[in-house]
Amino acid sequence: MSCCIAGCGPAGAMLGLLLARAGVDVVVLEKHADFLRDFRGDTLHPSTLELMDQLGLAEKVHALPHSKVSTATVRAGGEEAQVVDLTQLRTPFPYIMFVPQWDFLDLITAEARRYPHFRLVMEAEVEGLLEAGGRVMGVRYRGADGGHHEVRTELTVAADGRDSTLRAAAGLRPRDNSAPLDVLWFRISRREDDPEGLSVRIGAGEFVVLLNRFTYWQVGYLILKGTQERVRAAGLEAFRRSLARLVPEVADRVGELTDWDQVKTLSIRSNRLPRWYRPGLLCIGDAAHAMTPVAGVGINLAIQDAVVAANVLVEPLRYGRVSVHHLRSVQRRRAIPVRIVQAFQSAIQNRLQTPVLRAGTAQEGATQDRAAQEGATVRMPRALALAGRIPVLRRIPARLVGKGVWRVRLSRRLEALSTPLPDSPTASRDEGSAG
Repeated sequence: MSCCIAGCGPAGAMLGLLLARAGVDVVVLEKHADFLRDFRGDTLHPSTLELMDQLGLAEKVHALPHSKVSTATVRAGGEEAQVVDLTQLRTPFPYIMFVPQWDFLDLITAEARRYPHFRLVMEAEVEGLLEAGGRVMGVRYRGADGGHHEVRTELTVAADGRDSTLRAAAGLRPRDNSAPLDVLWFRISRREDDPEGLSVRIGAGEFVVLLNRFTYWQVGYLILKGTQERVRAAGLEAFRRSLARLVPEVADRVGELTDWDQVKTLSIRSNRLPRWYRPGLLCIGDAAHAMTPVAGVGINLAIQDAVVAANVLVEPLRYGRVSVHHLRSVQRRRAIPVRIVQAFQSAIQNRLQTPVLRAGTAQEGATQDRAAQEGATVRMPRALALAGRIPVLRRIPARLVGKGVWRVRLSRRLEALSTPLPDSPTASRDEGSAG
């Protein structure tokens, strides 16, 4: 086997597809029985849509259930400002698509299965690495049958997420740069006459993001780390009242929240590995760099990692000669974009989100009058107000979020090696064991 990929998220699925198209034998091990998981990122940015177009899959992606957003607005203290505008980008896809990630992964893996070099093993929980002479030679995993299996490969790719088992087994430790924030994540029903697009609402000590999910709003209510119990102790009615005050359009629907079990807590994490590789092993996606939810860039950076890895590694894998030099080259091409995007996310968290929430905590400590606290207002942050008035300031984050730090495309060599198959029955089926 040439390559084993642990994890069939966006990075693992995309890399598996690209290598199989180029004639490289690849097996992808997925821990779960399906892709139906809550809280997966599902924002496909113009950069990703352009890559799908290059693969001839843009039409199929657009056939999936989706919504589109070209602008983002912020409302605070009675003011509203448009802070991101993708419509001016030079791209056939000047918008962000919200696509359920399970549908997207089903599409990518269905396409990959058409190639005889691709194998996907579900319910395969990776447990550790096979090593010899200081080099990673493959993985051990437990299969759906409960038995233990081994896969020996030229290259092992850790695409198994921010809690990567393989990263830990390899002794690679990420450096943390997380903001002290968490998100309370829940749903509120949506009506056809509700506002379109992505919206941010800022109140006195409150920060809420609303994402259009067709029939419902996905709501992210930011809190400071360590304050979840305090929010819950204040009671569900106080929480509903806060939401209704910040988002009056859904005030008549906050009663849909009848139990705290409907409100999930997402721990925001941001980190990156100083080194993404060891001989025979490469980390990509969240295993190499966990991103925060800011701007929904995580899935798109993971896919770009996969494309760059395929561009660099397809020839060495075809000839069985993957060296540390090749792995270092992947990190060198991806490290700067990751650092820049994480710096952008940190700036938003440290200069906007965290100060807003900490101001609310200070205010709460200064007054026992809950009604006065709830009636307090907040002014539109100056930077956001300027972005609302000056179009060019809206284009800067639009360029960074929509297109990335620099453009990532399939290399000409990878395209030349990739011969799309005609529509035909599945060429490669899921298997219960990879070796």
